[in-house]
Parts: sequence; structure tokens; C-alpha cells
Amino acid sequence: MIDIVKALVKKSMTLPALRLLLTALLMTAACQSQPASTVTVALIADGSTQTFAYPAPITVAELLAQAQITLSGKDRISHPLTAPIADGMQVTVRRVSEGQECQPESIPFERRTVLNENVPAGQQQVAQPGQTGLQQVCYQVVFEDGIQTQRRPAGQTAILRPPVDEIVHIGPAATAAPLPLAGRLSYISSRSIWTIQGSTTQKRPLTTRGELDSFVFHQNAAGTHILYTAASAPGDDFFNALWMTAADGSSAPLRLPPSDVLYAEWQPQTAASIAYSTGESRPAQPPWRALNNLWLMDIDLRSGQALSIAELLPESSGWATSFRWSPQGDRIAWSMPAAIGIVDLDARALVPLLNYAAVPTAPAWLWLSPLSWSHDSRFIASTAPSTPPDSSSPVFNLAVTSADGRFSVALKTAVGMWAAPRYSPDGQQIAYLQARQPADSIGSEYDLVLADRDGSNQHIVFPAAQPGTQTSGFGLSPHDFAWSPDSRSIAIIHQGDLWLLDTASAARHQITFDGGASHPVWTR
Repeated sequence: MIDIVKALVKKSMTLPALRLLLTALLMTAACQSQPASTVTVALIADGSTQTFAYPAPITVAELLAQAQITLSGKDRISHPLTAPIADGMQVTVRRVSEGQECQPESIPFERRTVLNENVPAGQQQVAQPGQTGLQQVCYQVVFEDGIQTQRRPAGQTAILRPPVDEIVHIGPAATAAPLPLAGRLSYISSRSIWTIQGSTTQKRPLTTRGELDSFVFHQNAAGTHILYTAASAPGDDFFNALWMTAADGSSAPLRLPPSDVLYAEWQPQTAASIAYSTGESRPAQPPWRALNNLWLMDIDLRSGQALSIAELLPESSGWATSFRWSPQGDRIAWSMPAAIGIVDLDARALVPLLNYAAVPTAPAWLWLSPLSWSHDSRFIASTAPSTPPDSSSPVFNLAVTSADGRFSVALKTAVGMWAAPRYSPDGQQIAYLQARQPADSIGSEYDLVLADRDGSNQHIVFPAAQPGTQTSGFGLSPHDFAWSPDSRSIAIIHQGDLWLLDTASAARHQITFDGGASHPVWTR
């Protein structure tokens, strides 16, 4: 610059012009001597930190582009993409990914205690060991830079193996008072057979596997043998099988030839004849379809082998049918949802005696009236809906129909659908269950009523207090009470336990205490 000034002086520039030129040159030199300013920014992404310097600000999006960082739809960034970078800024990119993880998890089993009279008082027995279940649980998982930040359940849990409850039987502390007992009283308890003979203290189990399905439970008139049905094992092509056991426990139960049995009953006045009816499995509710046939089978009581089988009724379609032998064993009554009648054994046909409108029920069950013959086989007691029934609240009457079809009368109106009338063995009385809410009798509590055989002298004998008896009438042959063979007592199920009622004194005694009793049968 000094050389430039000397040259200008030689050209004789005026002093003011020279000063102006010198000032401009000095300012230009000063600007050229200062370095240009830069913007420094740190970028943290994919596990590393990079530092960038720019002579002028750019946007965050431009920064990512120059650093070759591509964002996915779920990634998170610390600054808006349109924001300009500033000196000393730190831009952070967090990689976000989502996925589903499924893993097996155990399901703890529950422990259930059940009273069981087969266990001594105060003791416990493991009836069924518990087993842990297994389920597959899926989770929606969120990761940020490879670190899990969220985990929430996703979808439904799939049960791979359900848990099995541990069942522990406990002996009840209460015991029955010693009372004399006429004949043999047998019943189902926790799906096994129990029997009592001689005294109420002489209770004993005849089976212990808990496999009875309650379709059939019948004791012969002599009190020597019991028929019952047991549910089939998984994988069998039938839903149950018919079995027989000696009532005194002197021999092991024997399986009889029929399977898929809906009804079976010893024929009175014979040694070893059985009437039975069958059905077939189906993939619906109920899981069986009645075939409405009727067979008579003679068996060898020692081996259980069939000696002869005769068809009494051919197979037919329609509603299920239940049957009942007369006391003399020469006639069979039948019950369907819309009628009761007599089997014409010669014509192999059903003869109706009393018709009524069928009661609408849910698909899983149907209503059939239980039947009871008078001791002389002249009359049949049943429960019949009024005609026509009110579909919302049908009323049921206690009907008595002559076996010759000449008449039918309502012995008592509005008794309830589970009334199940039963003549006493001596034919002098009739007992039935009376609904406390007859207009809603399907779920009503009931009282046991005694009356003379003509319906007079009706009076409640049990329980006559709160709560009433809840019936277990769902089935083809329900029975919640049974007369003693001498007509002096009634065995009745109340709140799952067996009670004895003296019909003359109305004295009552609880006989079982485990809450699992049902289906009492009582013969000589």
C-alpha cells in the first residue's frame, strides 16, 4: 500500500484527495485482514456424535441431508426440521421402532376345599393335584435407540394349557344323629354313589371316581342293585355308558352293554330286567339327541352280560321322551314336553292321555314332567302347564290322570314346574313341591307339601322357613325327594344335603353335611 501512496504522490494529487483515498484503502485492508464467522453444530444420531461447521446458518433438515441421516416415520428429533441451526446447537435423532413380542407365561392354579363325608372329620385329602397352566401373552413393545421405553398388552391371551385346580377334600365336623332306617336309601354325592342301610350312621360310598352324569340313577325294588350312567372319557365316541353295582358293595361295578343312555329303570316284579332308551351325540346344545326308542334287556346279575334284548318302541324323531314303569311292571307311562301317556306294548306305539302346550325353554335344556304311578297302577300323577300357558309366566298344575284315559283332573293349581308329585308306596298320600313364586317357578324356592291321595288335607311339612328348597330339576328324570318303603318318612335334598322327614311328627334330621347330595332313591 506504501508503494501505491508514493505513486499517487508522484502524480501530484491534492492533499484532500490523497487523504480520502488513503482512508478507503485502510478500511479495505482492515476488512480483508479479519476471518469470516462460522456456525458450529453437534449432531447425535445412530450411536455417534458428529460436529459440523458452516459459514452461514442452514436448516435442521439440510443438516440431516448433508450428514446423510434419513428419518423413518416413527423417529423422534430434538428440533423442528424447518428450524435454522445456531452456533453451539446440539441436534439429537432418536431411532424409534415398534414390534410385537409373544412369550409363554404360567397360570397359577387355585386351591379348592370341598367337604366330603368319605374323609374323617378334621382331616384333609388331596383329591386332585393342582397343575400350573400355560398361556401365550403378546405385548406391543416400543424401543428408542435400542432401549425399551414402552410395553403394553396386545391382542387376546391364548391359553395353551388351562390350569387344573387343586381339590382338597375335608371331612365335615358334623355327623348325623343315629336313627333307624327302613330299607335302603341311596343317593348321589359329588357324582359318586352313597348308600345307607339300617341306621343313618351307616353311610358308605359304593363308587369314588366322581363320574356319574345323573341321567340314570335307579335302585331295584329289592334294594340289591343300582343302575347308573357314567360319563365317557375324552376321545370316546359315546357320551355315557350304563353301569350296575351291588347295593351292598359286595362286588365291583359292572358295565352293561348300552351306551348313550338317557333313561334306564329296573322292571318291577322281575329279577333282572331293564328298560332303557338311548340317544346320540351331536355338536350342539344339549350335546345329545334323543332317539325316543325303548328296549327291554334281561341281564346276568353276576357278569352284567345281556341275556336278551327286545325292542319295545322303534326309534323316532322329535322331542325327548322319559318313561316310568307301573308298580306291577306290566305297563309303562311316558312323558314328553307336550303330553303324557301310556306305551301300547302290543302296537309298539305311544298313546297320549293328557296333552298340553309345550313350555318354551332354552336350547340347552327341555322340560319333561316327572311321572308317579299310584300303588294300584290306576292313576298317574304329573305336572302339567295350564292350557294355553302364558309364554312369559306359565302356570303349572298338579294333574292326576287315569291310566285308562277316562279323565284327568287338576288336583292342585299353580304348584310350579318342578312340583314332581309322588304317591306314597301305600297309596294313601301324595307329596309334591310347591313353588313360593308360582308365576316364576323356574327359579323359585319350593316347600314340600303332603296331602291325602285325593288332594285334601294339604299342608307344608318342609322346610317351612327361609330359605326354601331349590330343586335340581334340569334333566330327563329329576327327583329331589323319595318316599321310604314303609311310607313313614321322606328323604329330601335341601341346600345340597340329604334330610329325613318323619311324615307323622314332621321331625326332620340332616343326614349329610358336605353339600353335594342329590337324587335320593329308597326301596326295601
